[in-house]
Amino acid sequence: MRFSKYQGIGNDFVMIADPQDAMELSPELVRRLCDRRFGIGGDGVIRVVPGESGSDLVMDYVNSDGSTGEMCGNGIRCLAIFARDEGLTALDEIKVGTGAGIKIVTILEDGLVRVDMGPPAFSPQDVPVQWSGSDALHAKVELDDSVIEAACLSMGNPHAVIFVDDPEEVPLTELGPAIEKHPMFPNGANAEFATVEGPDRVRMRVWERGAGETLACGTGACAVGVASHLLRDTSPSVTVSLPGGELLVEWDGSPGDGTSVFMTGPALKSFEGEIEL
Repeated sequence: MRFSKYQGIGNDFVMIADPQDAMELSPELVRRLCDRRFGIGGDGVIRVVPGESGSDLVMDYVNSDGSTGEMCGNGIRCLAIFARDEGLTALDEIKVGTGAGIKIVTILEDGLVRVDMGPPAFSPQDVPVQWSGSDALHAKVELDDSVIEAACLSMGNPHAVIFVDDPEEVPLTELGPAIEKHPMFPNGANAEFATVEGPDRVRMRVWERGAGETLACGTGACAVGVASHLLRDTSPSVTVSLPGGELLVEWDGSPGDGTSVFMTGPALKSFEGEIEL
């Protein structure tokens, strides 16, 4: 099977073109492909198929553990560049179908990729999170020996944003899976630990649902940008710094007004090859 490897600020993906829509990404296959010692290595696999229901292309995304992901911000930027490289489209503005609806992806002249991520969702049933109230921006997550306040919202997938003094000091391998699999989150959750460094700059680390700690998470950066604007009074346009690089997140809305989040960042090809299945 022919594949390509792409990455968006260190968040890496095995990319597969499937113009006949004939391939099934079984959990076993995805785990094998993403294995960094016995396979290709990646945070997930993205299969690109022809568009449907108004989209130009469809992104079939599966996390490295074999679980399905509704949306992937870094992955959808990689898809745009991959689709152009593979001749799947000649468009600069691509309508990509995802598990979270159609997202409009624009390849800019400087090589960066800008994504209309759609509006964030705050109601507990939309995240989803088991929390009383009209929104879950001040949800309390009860762990064995502590209670953590988390700003819970959806960017097409569930997020729990926790503001801390220093993300580097967070025991991520302990808190990350505890939040990801907490009973409050029926579909699991991505956990972001963030600190505001200035009115237009935020730094974070992330534990991704289905992938563990990654160098970057596009939807997570958007969730952090939104939560920081609402709860920490940052500007509508913030640079979000992650271990793998930086993303620009733009949002000047309020809960429920339908304002889209825009995310801009790079997407680069690492290598291509063939693997025997």
